[in-house]
Amino acid sequence: MIVAVVRDEYAGPLTDALTRKGLGATKLSSTGGFLKAGNTTFLIGVRDDQLEEALDAIRGACPGAQVGQGSPKGGKMAPQSSATVFILGVERMLKV
Repeated sequence: MIVAVVRDEYAGPLTDALTRKGLGATKLSSTGGFLKAGNTTFLIGVRDDQLEEALDAIRGACPGAQVGQGSPKGGKMAPQSSATVFILGVERMLKV
């Protein structure tokens, strides 16, 4: 099971990328992070042999972003993640 918390702007591209690979996902609206920005949380159930394919879809759809850090005079940019991904082992899955 992959739980991916994605910035809202990448939710559409990630949905498309997963669909193209034949991977299903459940999407949940969420809010969090330092700026309390809107996010979309994806619950993606995959077999072990599909894990890297799903992670590739996430990497491709959610490129890293740059945000300003410090005073405007400093002009420094710091990387900001566009997705936070958790990989969980699932003992059992049932569809009822």
